[in-house]
Amino acid sequence: MSSLRLRPIIWYVVLAYALAWLVALPLWLGGRGLGDPLFTVYALVMMLTPTVAAVLVTRFAEKPANRPGGPGIARSLGLWPLKPVGPFIAFLAAGLLLPILLVLGGLLLGAAVGLYPADFAQLTALRSIMAQQAPQAAAQLNALPAWLLVVGQLFNVLIGSFINLVPALGEEIGWRGWLVSRLEPLGRTATGLISGVIWGLWHAPLILLGYNYPGVPGWLGLAAMVGFTVSFGAVLAWLRLASNSVWPAALAHGALNAAAGLFLVFAATTDLDMLVVAPLGWTGWILPIVLAGLLLWKLPRRNTHTA
Repeated sequence: MSSLRLRPIIWYVVLAYALAWLVALPLWLGGRGLGDPLFTVYALVMMLTPTVAAVLVTRFAEKPANRPGGPGIARSLGLWPLKPVGPFIAFLAAGLLLPILLVLGGLLLGAAVGLYPADFAQLTALRSIMAQQAPQAAAQLNALPAWLLVVGQLFNVLIGSFINLVPALGEEIGWRGWLVSRLEPLGRTATGLISGVIWGLWHAPLILLGYNYPGVPGWLGLAAMVGFTVSFGAVLAWLRLASNSVWPAALAHGALNAAAGLFLVFAATTDLDMLVVAPLGWTGWILPIVLAGLLLWKLPRRNTHTA
C-alpha cells in the first residue's frame, strides 16, 4: 500500500474551496443570495470546481501523465478503464439503487420513531404541492390513486438520476475520483470520514446562505450538511474503492440528488424539520453509516494509487 502524500491533498482542498467561494461570490455580493435569478447557474458551475481542482493538482502536482509508466490522468481519476464489464455494470446498478433505497429506508425509520409525519395512504403533501403547481387540474390529481402517484414519482427519480449524472460527475471526479483514492492509505474508516467532512464543508458558500436548511443558523446547517455528506459519502467512497472507478459513485450522487425530494412525496405536511427528516436530517444518516461500515469492513485491501 502506498504512503499518504499530504501536500497534493492540501493543494487540492485549498483549490476546491477557493474556486467554490469564487463562483458563489456574486450570490453574496449581490445581496439576493438564494433568490438570485442565476442561482442555479452558479450552483451548477460550483459543482465543477472539485474536478477543476483535481485536474490541476493531478497535472501539475502529481504529473502522472508525464511519469514513465504512470497511469495517465483519466485512469488516475477513476474515469478509465470501464472493465471488467460485468462487475462494472453491477456497481453501476448498485450506485443507482442504493441511494434511493437508503432515502426510502430513512423515511420509514423516521416514521417508525414518530419524527417524520408520514402519510403513505393519501400523500397529502404531494397532492397539495401538485395542486398548487397545476390548480386547473387539482380535481383530477386528487382523484388519482396513491400508488399511481408513487410510481410516477419513482420513475421521475430514476430518470433524474441519469440526468443528474452529468453535474454530479463534476463533483465526483474530485471527491471520490481523486480525494478518496489519495486518502486510502489512512484506512477505510478514516478515508470515509475525512473525505465526507471535506465534501460537506465545501458546501459552505451555499449552506451559509440558507440552502437545504432554511431558517436554521448557518453553523448548524453546515454541521448538519457535514453529517449528511459523511454518512452518504462513506457509501460513495465504498463504490469508488470497490469498483476502482468513479462512475458508480457519480451515478449514486445523481441518484441521491434525484431522490432527496422524496420526503415530500410521503409526508402529511410540507412543514418539516430538515434537521431531522431524511435524507438531509439525522434520521437519514443512520442506515448509510451502518451500510458503509459493513461494506468498507468487508472490502479487501488493494494497492492504492501512487504518484
